[in-house]
Amino acid sequence: MTSRADFIVVGAGSAGCIAAAELIRREAGSVLLLEAGPTDNSPVVKMPFGLVWMMGKRHRDWCYKSTPQTHLGGRQLNVTRGRMVGGSGSINSMVWFRGRKDDFDNWQLPGWSWAYVEPAFESIEARLTPNRMQGAHPVTEALHSLFPEHGTTPPSPEYESAGVFAFNMVNGRRRSAADGFIKPNPPGLTLVTGQEVDRVLFDGDTARGIRLVDGTELNANKGVILSAGSIGSPSILMRSGVGPRADLAALGIEVRHNSEEVGKNLHDHPAAGLHFAGPGSGYGITPAQMPGWAAAPFQYLMTRRGRFASPTVEGGGFFNARGLDEAPDVQSHFIPFMLGWEGKRYVYGSGYFADVCVCRPKSRGALRLTSRVPKAAPEIDLGVFNDSSDMDTLVAGLKRLRILMDQVDFGTRHAPEAFPGPTVQSDEALRDHIRDRGATAYHPVGTLRMGEGDAPVTPRLTVRGVQGLWVADASVMPAVTSANTNAPSMMIGHRAGEFIAEDCA
Repeated sequence: MTSRADFIVVGAGSAGCIAAAELIRREAGSVLLLEAGPTDNSPVVKMPFGLVWMMGKRHRDWCYKSTPQTHLGGRQLNVTRGRMVGGSGSINSMVWFRGRKDDFDNWQLPGWSWAYVEPAFESIEARLTPNRMQGAHPVTEALHSLFPEHGTTPPSPEYESAGVFAFNMVNGRRRSAADGFIKPNPPGLTLVTGQEVDRVLFDGDTARGIRLVDGTELNANKGVILSAGSIGSPSILMRSGVGPRADLAALGIEVRHNSEEVGKNLHDHPAAGLHFAGPGSGYGITPAQMPGWAAAPFQYLMTRRGRFASPTVEGGGFFNARGLDEAPDVQSHFIPFMLGWEGKRYVYGSGYFADVCVCRPKSRGALRLTSRVPKAAPEIDLGVFNDSSDMDTLVAGLKRLRILMDQVDFGTRHAPEAFPGPTVQSDEALRDHIRDRGATAYHPVGTLRMGEGDAPVTPRLTVRGVQGLWVADASVMPAVTSANTNAPSMMIGHRAGEFIAEDCA
């Protein structure tokens, strides 16, 4: 492994791969791209349905857990984060949404309005070619009947719409940022896997490299880019001495720069769902479907279609939770598979599932280090429903989701609601359901928000208070976008490559 490069990018995820590729394309210098996990060269990674065997497995998932959530009855939530080349983009369901245009305008930051980020999205999409899923289940296709004025085009968070989503898949295979931007490795870029970073090394106030957990030191001539995600990047930064003074001092970490907001502003899309079950509806384990499951591996190998070509989430929609003539404020993900609600992984029967996520949650949590030892998991408080208005919106969203699901033209594939069931009607009963079963959409953002004043990161993605150190991942979002966050994370990586190349010219 080379011990020196012009730039070291920490994390070969959705943003890191594109930031590294942009630096090379713009001839800013050589790049050493470090990934803590393994490569993504596995059939399970490339096969869309393979995500069900990767989530929760420590080989490819960091398997973080939240703190007990006060407003969820003290339950801890899974915080699934990809641990391999491609990052969470190699373990997710590949849903492709830019977000609403005014998501970016509302950040009110120079260089981040829609007019600036749209060209970055277009550049990325020219490489990845995300598109409407082919071969979706008939119950997913039926969702288009809700808002027929939009035809069969993928839904949009800009207006009420439903149907089959767009995905970053090509010919039934996952196409992550790694696939689209760093394969094969362009000249000047070196990818190294299985190397976890302890902290950033400084010469005075200037980042000069990184130290791996095994003690190896690697040098950067021009600087270091943290792209380890909303959990990893703030953790590395705090271990490097940039963060809240009192917290770092309590762990025996020398404070290089007091930045009180590092780790703050953590938030995610809160979500809860409804289960539907009935014969002849969605995918499931039944005698009639067993031949289909037996043939699924061969069908996928031969045609790249069928059950194993499904990313599980196939569609959904956007709508206003209270039915107002206003912009959508919730998103629904639709899974045409029978999902158990009693804690069992595999259950008998066929069915489908639909959830509701709050697009622009107001609740905020925080991330804190528990130890200066890099292997120690941080304390992750998602702060779910710290602002009660998020719960109100989710309750209203579930009530309207029921109405919409009754309106879908499923034909003979219609299935009744099985859980929590039609008897759970009152607002308080739905709140109890959310407290018992609610979770998040695996879209954590915001722990190194960019902004003016005391924000940890500047709008040019430099870490405030030091030199030669940037952040490029979802941690810099001041507020989460109104849909899935994978595409915006890639956009941030692209913008990082632009900014850093310009600033180091």
